[in-house]
Amino acid sequence: MKLVVVGNGMAGMRTVEELLRLAPGLYDITVFGAEPHPNYNRIMLSPVLAGEQMIDDIVLHPWDWYARHGIALHAGCRVTQVDRVRRRVRAVDAGGRQVEAGYDRLLLATGSTPFMLPVPGRELQGVIGYRDIADTQAMIEAARSHRHAVVIGGGVLGLEAASGLARRGMQVTVVHVNAWPMDRQLDAEAGALLREALQARGIAFRLGARTEALLDDGSGRVRAVRFADGSEIPADLVVMAVGIRPSIALAQQMRLHCERGIVVNDTLQTVTDPRVYAVGECAQHRGIAYGLVAPLFEQGRVAANHLAQMGIGRYPGSLVPTRLKVTGIDLFSAGDFMGGGETEEIVLSDPAGGVYRKLVLRGDRLVGACLYGDTADGGWYLDLLREGRSVADIRDQLMFGEPAAAHG
Repeated sequence: MKLVVVGNGMAGMRTVEELLRLAPGLYDITVFGAEPHPNYNRIMLSPVLAGEQMIDDIVLHPWDWYARHGIALHAGCRVTQVDRVRRRVRAVDAGGRQVEAGYDRLLLATGSTPFMLPVPGRELQGVIGYRDIADTQAMIEAARSHRHAVVIGGGVLGLEAASGLARRGMQVTVVHVNAWPMDRQLDAEAGALLREALQARGIAFRLGARTEALLDDGSGRVRAVRFADGSEIPADLVVMAVGIRPSIALAQQMRLHCERGIVVNDTLQTVTDPRVYAVGECAQHRGIAYGLVAPLFEQGRVAANHLAQMGIGRYPGSLVPTRLKVTGIDLFSAGDFMGGGETEEIVLSDPAGGVYRKLVLRGDRLVGACLYGDTADGGWYLDLLREGRSVADIRDQLMFGEPAAAHG
């Protein structure tokens, strides 16, 4: 049988890897990837930007892996059309040549695109998203010859970009519309500790700031960011890290049912066409489109199970913890860490030591955790959140991590 995979990223290739393990000879596999690279670890782009790793270090499946497994890889090749009646995929390579492949099963792993703020000047040179190797290389290049970087968006990706650019010698300002960085992953106290740690590394913050326009230097390159209050800061490089949008244009053209993402069921089949599967950031499962890697891998396992004709896996959704890849900064959050309503909070705060822990309980169950500075027990708290078991008997020592007896 023929399997065609649209998307050569982490979700699609994890599914293929799992499929080869379960049913090695079942399919002739063809993969289309829009980027001219083999599959690489997108999560490790931040250490590449920070100069801690090279592009070659983050490749997950080198070229010869595809050849070894008899996979036809079309890299740098963009899929333009899928005919679901004839089951044909049409694509165009970098040279403009048409490439076609037929399928019995189709796996869509088209990922997502960075959301660019609809402000004047967004088309200027030096204004980029932060998504792939090309963006990372553009930032490294800019850091060689330019001084002032502005990162719009104080979430995980924005802070990783800011940290990497600062390490490459740029003067970096993070612009964030809310009152503290990572406000969707941390509460106010943990957010303040994070801001102090990043300011100590030379990163400036403009919080509660709305970007109104990006200004031109006269030659088509960005020179400054203007805010809604009329103030300006210099910028030769602007990185937009204000969120992602699932890439669903191809799926819409195929007339698959899409909402925010491509709607899939618990077996990762599209609700429109059972021959077509979708995994990763492009997929929407039970109303949620995940932008993190752990759920992508869980989805890949279930999709592979069905493609291998075992048909027993079910994907129930994921509870995803937040972590930040900035060397020397440890934070963790999961679940309903903001609390409020019918919940109780246990808090340990040591601002001078840079340590903060907040556990949120509803009745006798842990429903949320926010840790900063010491995250050693994050994994244990995540297990408690996932299992939903009563912590009544260990409540008094919950703050200090897993009881020693549990190790025995």
